[in-house]
Amino acid sequence: MTTNTGGPAFPTEHTDTSGLYDGMTLRQYAAIKLKVPDSGTDWLDEMIVKANKIDREIFMLDEQRSTM
Repeated sequence: MTTNTGGPAFPTEHTDTSGLYDGMTLRQYAAIKLKVPDSGTDWLDEMIVKANKIDREIFMLDEQRSTM
């Protein structure tokens, strides 16, 4: 299995150097977009888990309203 990520998702130029700032990784970006807590960054994975919980709670409220 290859581990080449293809580079950063949102690179930006440094104002004080000629290099690029890495920005978020493609893995982090994919984890956010897919709502899968597998970014490789603990704090980001925790945020995704919380966001998924909120989404489930909202979904359940909507389901409960539709059965009334």
